[in-house]
Parts: sequence; C-alpha cells; structure tokens
Amino acid sequence: MNSHGPNSVHKKEIESFRRLAFITLGAVYFLIAVGASVRASGAGMGCPDWPTCFGQWVPPTSEAQLPSDYQEIYADLGYADTRFNVVKTWTEYLNRLIGVSIGLLIFMTAVFSWRLRSYDFSIFVSSLAAFFMVGFQGWLGSKVVSSNLQPGMITLHMLVALAIVGTLLFALAQARLQIMLSQPVTAIDPRVKQWLLVVVGISILQIAMGTQVREMTDFLKETQGEELRSSWIEFMPWFFYVHRSFSAVLLLANLWLAKLLVDSLGWSHTLTRLTFLMIGVICFSVASGATLGHLGMPAFIQPTHLVAAALLFGVQFLIWVSFLQAAKWSPEISTNHINVV
Repeated sequence: MNSHGPNSVHKKEIESFRRLAFITLGAVYFLIAVGASVRASGAGMGCPDWPTCFGQWVPPTSEAQLPSDYQEIYADLGYADTRFNVVKTWTEYLNRLIGVSIGLLIFMTAVFSWRLRSYDFSIFVSSLAAFFMVGFQGWLGSKVVSSNLQPGMITLHMLVALAIVGTLLFALAQARLQIMLSQPVTAIDPRVKQWLLVVVGISILQIAMGTQVREMTDFLKETQGEELRSSWIEFMPWFFYVHRSFSAVLLLANLWLAKLLVDSLGWSHTLTRLTFLMIGVICFSVASGATLGHLGMPAFIQPTHLVAAALLFGVQFLIWVSFLQAAKWSPEISTNHINVV
C-alpha cells in the first residue's frame, strides 16, 4: 500500500468500490450456483455449440425450427446423442447470458478501480486481472462445450472461477485495509499463524478430494444413468469416504482456530467473526454432503454442496489475506491510519 494522507482519496470512493466489489462477488457466486445447477440437471449440452446455440444467437423454441438432419450434423461434429430439448437448451442459454452479464459487472469493477490507483495500485491491478480472467473463462467455456463436457475440463472451469473469486477478494481486502488497521493483532497468540496454515492446508485437501468425488459422480451418471442415482454411493471409491470423514477434521481445526482468536482478540474482531462465518459455511457443507450421502445423491443438493465449497474457499482466503494485512501493518497504525469507515 502507498503511504498517503487522508485526502488522497475521498472515503466515499473507497466505500463505493467496496459495495461494487461485494455485489460483483455475490454475482460470481450466483453464477457458480447456476453453473452447478445446469451441470446437475444435465443441461450442460443443451446448446451443443458455442457461442451460438444450435447455430443461432437466440436458440429455437421447438425442434421444428431446426434442420431435419440436425442430429446427423452434430453427430459429425462429435455429439452423437444430440437431441433438442427446449428446457435444457434455454437453461444453458440463460446460463450463458448470466455469465456475460457478470462479465460486464466485473468490467465495471475494473473501470471503477482505476479511480483508486493512487490510493492502492494493487486494487486496480487485481480488478483488471479478474476481468482478463473472465475473458479466459469464456474461452475455456467454449472448450468445455467442444469437449462434450469432459469432467477434467469442467473441473478446470470451476477452478478458474475460484481464482476469479480469490482475485476479487484480494481487491476487496485491499479496499478494506483501513478496517483491519483499526484492529491490531500485535497481541495475538503466536500459534494462530501456524494453525491458520494448517487450516488452509486441510481446506485445500478437502476441496481437492471433493473435485475428485464430483468427477466420479459424472462418470457414474454417464455409465449408469440418472435412474440409478440412488445407488451411486455403492460404487464410490475410497476417497469418497475419506472426503466424507475428513469434514469432521476440518470442522474441529476451525473450532480450535476460533478459540485461539477469541482468546487473543475477543469476539468482535474481524478475524474472529470471519472464522465463525467459515465454521457456519463448513456446517452447511457438512449438512449438504450428508444429504447427498444418505438420501441417494439428490440432484438439487449437488449445486448446494458445490457452492458451499466455493464459499469455504472464499471466506478462508479472505481470512488469510486479512490476517497478513493486520500482521504487517499493525505496528504502523498510528502513522498510516486513514478513517474511511
């Protein structure tokens, strides 16, 4: 962060950027939820081409609007099972429209961040990086379609979405830096830093196993079909059971982190509140995962579980960045504090 006086950037501009960044983040999470729902509903190939849909910018509403040999045409392109379904087609088309709209919102965030470059240039750089990553995500989306929804490509698409979330969160955290400067961590328990690293490592491992379980459900869906969904659990490999049990380890690790933070910083500190928010997200994730495991993998719960994992990543990333900020700047609060709250 650049060292500057309280008049270098009007506090309303920083507050406006924070609001816009929150809205943009919420929109990205909404898109993740929509994309997961499209995937779970089997509508991902509702449009077998990209960026058009059945060769049209506005997709058809009935099979009669397509050439009589459209199935042969798409079979020659590698999509042998293509069959027009108006619900799936328009579900995927609306998913794309939402993606474009959120891309424009991220572009607006990047444009607005230009006004903050003298306050903190990293806000502008990270916002601009998020915009370019959205462009890459759009290109990757075309590859997902051309691969006929290959599981590895879908997982990569999801990981890029999380990278966009992380980049936007970093910009937001930088815009919230003065809030953290007003909450010193100089008296924090030294075990917090080490334990936070442990918690981050556990979360990454849990999310990685979750992606493998998700790809296995795609394989089972392809090989056994939706009608046998309730029996998919029987064919799950060992890492499914490790992933399911490991959620307890993740929850206990975060409960211990919360205890260390409460003892050191109290209940009202931002880091403490974020940690309890993360515990809530973990409980939500565990509940949705248990529902999947014990109620026959209901399709409508799969997006919920995936969004919970994305929220876990986001909250944990924000905790980590906020901790690093507070630890770095706490000794200099008296000289660098700018009241923008």
